[in-house]
Amino acid sequence: MEDKQEILKRVTPLAVLKPMTHEASNSISRYCLGHEFIGIWQFPFRIGRESRVETVNGKLVHAERNKIGSGKPNNDIYLMDRGRFLQISREHFRIEKTETGYLLADRGSACGTSINTQKIGGEDRGGTHTLEDGDTIRIGADDSPYLFQFITLL
Repeated sequence: MEDKQEILKRVTPLAVLKPMTHEASNSISRYCLGHEFIGIWQFPFRIGRESRVETVNGKLVHAERNKIGSGKPNNDIYLMDRGRFLQISREHFRIEKTETGYLLADRGSACGTSINTQKIGGEDRGGTHTLEDGDTIRIGADDSPYLFQFITLL
């Protein structure tokens, strides 16, 4: 029988993103530890948008990108952006593990990313900032509802 501690190490994420708002919770898919957490099992961990908003017959509708034959995915997790104005870019940010801790790198997103009150990226320019256990990440503009807390587990 396999040692329970070894099993626990293999199935426990290294870190999680905890949604802090209703919109953030609704943006994550069901396979992400329910709607409660996004599990991070490896670094770098890349996040981007799954859906896009299109106008069809005068109505806004959400459409998934076609992934068939697209090869390697651009993100480790795809979030659903359900807003009228998109906050989450297709390739928004990544979290990296460094020798001294963690780093968030905006991947050239249109609306940027914030860690606590520090704005990173936006206007397609990218940028990096250290990321600490317990920091709050806002995906998008200053009024974006996509708010998550970064929590390290191991």
